[in-house]
This record gives sequence, C-alpha cells and structure tokens, in this order.
Amino acid sequence: MKANIILIALLFIFTGIHAQDSTTSNSERIKVDGVAVVIGKNIVLDSDIDKFKKELENRMEGAKLNITDCEILEEIMTQKLLAHHAVVDSVLVSEAEVNSQVERNISYFAQQLGSMEAVVEYYGFTDEEDLREELYTIQNEQLLIQREKESITEKIDVTPEEVRNYFNNLEKEGNLPEFSAEIELAQIVKTLKPSEEETNRVIDKLNEIKKDVEDGYSFRLKAIINSDDPAVSGNGPGAGGLYSITRESNFIKEFKEVAFSLDEGEISEPFESGFGFHIILVEKIKGQERDVRHILIQPEISQEELDASMDELTKIRSQILSGEITFEEAVAKYSDDITTKNNQGLILNPQTNDTHFDLTRMDPNLYSKVSSLKPGEITVPFYDEVRGESKMHKIIMLKSKNETHVANFIDDYEKIQELTLQKKEEETIEDWAKDKIEDTYIKINEDFKKCDFNKNWKKQ
Repeated sequence: MKANIILIALLFIFTGIHAQDSTTSNSERIKVDGVAVVIGKNIVLDSDIDKFKKELENRMEGAKLNITDCEILEEIMTQKLLAHHAVVDSVLVSEAEVNSQVERNISYFAQQLGSMEAVVEYYGFTDEEDLREELYTIQNEQLLIQREKESITEKIDVTPEEVRNYFNNLEKEGNLPEFSAEIELAQIVKTLKPSEEETNRVIDKLNEIKKDVEDGYSFRLKAIINSDDPAVSGNGPGAGGLYSITRESNFIKEFKEVAFSLDEGEISEPFESGFGFHIILVEKIKGQERDVRHILIQPEISQEELDASMDELTKIRSQILSGEITFEEAVAKYSDDITTKNNQGLILNPQTNDTHFDLTRMDPNLYSKVSSLKPGEITVPFYDEVRGESKMHKIIMLKSKNETHVANFIDDYEKIQELTLQKKEEETIEDWAKDKIEDTYIKINEDFKKCDFNKNWKKQ
C-alpha cells in the first residue's frame, strides 16, 4: 500500500492539483481553502488533501480506501520537504527541461480527452495559457523532487544476500507479490518511404520558401501556411514555428545539430529527420539558448505504395502460416527494422530493457492487437508509426506468455531485486526526511496537530 500511495502522490501532483471533480460544473470548482502545513516556502492546502483522496478513490476503481487524511498529508509533506531542500541544495532544472515535460503532459492529456479545449475545460482552467502556467509550476517542482531523490539514493545498491533476505521475509509473512501476465513479441516491419519524385517535390518547395524569406517574406507567415507541425497554429511553443531550445532540449538530434550550426538570422538548407523535411531560421541567440523558427513538410506516401507494402506483408504471413518459411527466417529476409532484425524480431520493452511486456501496462493500441493471441499466432498486417521516426506496416507474433503468478525466487529474481532496491531507496529517503525535518521550518495547522505521524513533523 505504501508504494502505491507514493506513486499516486506523484500522479496526483502531475494531474490533480488543479483538477475539478468530474461530476461538478465549472462554476462549482473545488474551493481552495485553508493552509494545512507550511514546509520551508512550500504550502499544503486543505483542498490538496481532499483532491489527493479523490484521485486515490478514482484509481482504486471502487475498492475500499484504507488511508487516513493524516497519512495522505504526510506523503504530501514529504514531497514538499524534498522540493524545499532541492532548492536549498541548488539543484538545477533548466527551463527547456520543464517546458519539454509540460509539452509531453499536455499532449498526453489532449490525447486522453480528445482536444486541448477539452483539457482546459476538464481541469477547470481559464484558457490554454493558464493551463500551461500551472503545469510549468507543477513540473518544475516535480523535476526538483526527482533530482533531489536521485542525489540521495545514487549510491544505493543491493547484494544478492539482501535480495534473498527480502524474498524470505515476504514469504514468511505471506506477502509474496503476484506478478501480472507477461508476453514476448516479435515483429516483421516494412518501412513506408515516399518516392524519389515526392521527396524532390518537398525539397524544392522548402528551397522556394527559403528564397522567399531571404527576399523579405515573413518566415512566420510561411510557417503558418506551409508547415505540417501541428503546433504551428497553437498558442504555446511551436506557434508560428517558433521554439526556444538548448542543446539539452528534448528535440531530435538532427534538429539541434542544424539549429546550433547556424548564425543569428541565417536559414538552413532543407534537411531530413524522422518527421519529414525542415528548414530552420535562427531568430535570436541568447547564451546557451536559441529562438528558432522552422517549417516542416512531410512527404506523402501514395495509396499504391501503401497497398504494395500491405500486400507484401500479407504474402509473407501466408508463407509463415503454411510452413514455407519460419517467422525467424522471414525476419532475417524481409524485415526493415534494424533494432529487431538481428534479434529474431524480438521487441525490447523500453520500460524494462528486456523482452517481456506486462499485459496490464501495455500501450492500449498494441494490447488490442495482441492480447487475444496464443503463442505462435500472428496478427494480420497493420499500419503503425513512431512519432519522429518512421511509418510502417508490420505483423507481430506472440512468442511466449507467462500467466499471472505468485513470485518465484528463481524465475522472478530480477523483479525481486528491483523491489528490494526500491524498498531500500524508500527507507533511505525516510531516514533523510527524518533528519532534515529537524532543521526545516515547519508549521502545522491546529486541525492536523492531532495526527499521529510516522515522522517527527511536530518536532516534539
């Protein structure tokens, strides 16, 4: 329960601080009331506790909530203590890093709720700018907390003996975890590429725009009219093609290499990335940061090319199913994906860096395609794309499936090792917090002084 509370605390801070109850209207937003606690320069509001509890209830999907307001408050206080000492310890978080995370969160929310307007309305903000400002504050604090935690736990490791002891204790207490069903997947990929004629058309178009701008036309207007970057018509970063970036920004390598090779006022030649073809204008150089405008044009892939790719994969699938060729042989012979071509097509899980995927945590789109497969079965060909990389057709085989089971020390050693490390890190942060409380300004509202905290927040 403890780990779940901490996880949900982070999710809450990401998504819930300004959220309104989905059953209330805009005019009935949750009232921001009194201050529950002050830690350093950070405050926790009474309403933060209520919203945290609602977030817990929503995520537990009707299960009984067995946690008190005091326990919730203590989790939030620990986060605020970390944020306070991150500032005291001069932990650095760049504006570009924060903006990158804000963009990622906004994209996720917009995808989940359908549009930016829906996100603004659901979370009870006045407009997109209001939403971005709030998310910036939240994300900046989250990065500070993350960096401070990393600095506290960076030297922590666990020995095999500690892993064994942790497992034995769980077994003795009857608390061995249950691991969800896992699967292994292999794929054959046919990458979709535009024709040479279409590629030349796009490059010629960008050269034409470049010349127009050099002759005095507005790059911003050219971007609004021509760019395929969806942010170009919004109000945030990317509006009118404008971005502020540093070398550490979460932009693709090709984009940053060109942006930092130009002088102020210079326009690049057309260049290619996984998104398409670009030109960049460097508007302003501000120390390590640059304001750049760009235009992105994505070459089109004809219906004939799409049909040809799909037909080829359909034939390959038929050959495998008839026994004419094995899946592994087909991977080596036909697949275009360099990351899996020499690994018999096995897909690496980016979250764990191994080949197993937890069925309950898979991307919903991928889950819908493979969840009903039995080992050895293959999907029909389908379209897929990786943002900023490539578009493709693919087929996927379910290589193996492990059903849900209680932890086994030999088969699940790596997972148990991870749990042991996680527990040790949590204990280290608890010890750190107990120590730091002593020299941190903390003021607790009378209403919460009756709480029986695990740590000495009341300094008694």
